[in-house]
Amino acid sequence: MDDTKQFKKNFLWNILGTGFNAFNSLFFMITVTRLNGLNHAGIFTIAYSTACIIYVIGIYAGRIYQVTELDKKIVNKDYIVNRLITVVLMNILVVIFALIRGYDSYKILIFFLLTLYKSMEAFSEVIYGILQKNEKLEFVGKSLLMKSLLSLIVFIIVDIITKNMAISIATIIIVWILVLVCFDFRKAREYLDWSEQWKLENVLKIFKNGFTTFAIAFLGLYIINAPKYSIDSYLPEDVQTIFGIIVMPATVIGLVAQFLIHPFLNQILKFYEERDLKKLNQILLKLIGIILGFGIVAAIAAYLLGTQVLGLVYGLDLSSYKIGLLIIIIASTLYTIGTVYSSVLTTVRETFSQFVIYIIIAIFALIISNVLTKIWNLNGAIFAYLAIMAFQFLSYTIYTNVKLKGIFKREKVNE
Repeated sequence: MDDTKQFKKNFLWNILGTGFNAFNSLFFMITVTRLNGLNHAGIFTIAYSTACIIYVIGIYAGRIYQVTELDKKIVNKDYIVNRLITVVLMNILVVIFALIRGYDSYKILIFFLLTLYKSMEAFSEVIYGILQKNEKLEFVGKSLLMKSLLSLIVFIIVDIITKNMAISIATIIIVWILVLVCFDFRKAREYLDWSEQWKLENVLKIFKNGFTTFAIAFLGLYIINAPKYSIDSYLPEDVQTIFGIIVMPATVIGLVAQFLIHPFLNQILKFYEERDLKKLNQILLKLIGIILGFGIVAAIAAYLLGTQVLGLVYGLDLSSYKIGLLIIIIASTLYTIGTVYSSVLTTVRETFSQFVIYIIIAIFALIISNVLTKIWNLNGAIFAYLAIMAFQFLSYTIYTNVKLKGIFKREKVNE
């Protein structure tokens, strides 16, 4: 009974915490657009997207890898030291990136502050891994909920008073540090063995073993954000803001997919191990059907009401972007179906092949984004987004089906 109660508490608080944290960027964007103007919002959009990509370096292999690691020689302190290295690396890389891009001092500052904020989140993840490993996921959810709500409240109040985006972002960092020190460390310290000694070979082993997982996540985020970088290269900041606004609703489809996929992962693995291709395909078709249904409803809603609602929220006239928003929703639906196939491949331990697929898609994204944006401006970036998502969808759909049929066919022959 106690285990059941704990599971429910873990599940509830984790949903609340991760849900609020996922949508914070939306509220930050609304605040900046309304209080600081389109140009500042454009800088915020590209800087936040970059911080999210570099965040993947910060978490590297991720919390799932930490929690499921079976090598008992790797201790909590090894993960903490590894995370300290990746967090420092995050902040060095963003400055180098901003300098290479030739940004002015203000833009570099915003890029650095948002990456510093995401580095606090990355470091928190290693503490969350310790808590989750000890069945204390409820504290993770509570921590994320506190950080999300306090960050948003403080950010809005400070931005109203100062109208200064840099100062407002700095307050988010302060909130994360305070909760990290006053709550996260206090909850996790009882699960830390202070006599443990970290070892350099274990820290390096985490880097080595988690590379493929990291590379896939890093390339995946770049692919989604490739059109933003082409806009950053060729178009003014206010266009970046518009693109960021019409792309934002697409993230909801991705979140729905995450909630859908995870409960089915064990079944997918079970049917794969039992070599029951029929039942495995039934689950896939079920998930794809739900996503398609949700995508169709979202597309209709986006076409009929999307720009009006977004315009009301952001205080802008977005009526001329109705078709653009519709294209983004369609593209996101295709991409989300591709992630279903990606989850299947990950579950059956097909990771290197995904790394190769993502390299190909990333090269395609780099070329198509720059070419179309340079020719057709914002419309070019929107069509590039559609082309990238469609290419990802086709790549994963074809490869996964061919791979699974090949595996099952070979095993039947061997029998």
